[in-house]
Amino acid sequence: MKVLLDECVPAKFAGYLVGHNCVTAPAAGLSGMRNGELLSNAEQQEFEIFITVDQGIAYQQNLTGRAIAILILRSKTSRLTDLLPLVPECLLRMALLRPGELVVVHS
Repeated sequence: MKVLLDECVPAKFAGYLVGHNCVTAPAAGLSGMRNGELLSNAEQQEFEIFITVDQGIAYQQNLTGRAIAILILRSKTSRLTDLLPLVPECLLRMALLRPGELVVVHS
């Protein structure tokens, strides 16, 4: 799957999502955008999943009709060491996500 990592997710996290084409928001030219604009541009670039630690996105965005799914990582901090325990569950959920769905993965 083509996965977009939010600016708040460490770029090295991509290396642990084996089997997926992961790109950071800055590398995709999507840095500094607000969530709605970011998701629209991500869809135009054909990203299938957006991964973030932004807990508020669940309440800020209406995902009805969206072509992208959102995976929210919930951990103590957004540091790589705190996010790594979420990788197995993250990979499992990514395989099941459908467009317009939002899933929270937590430890």
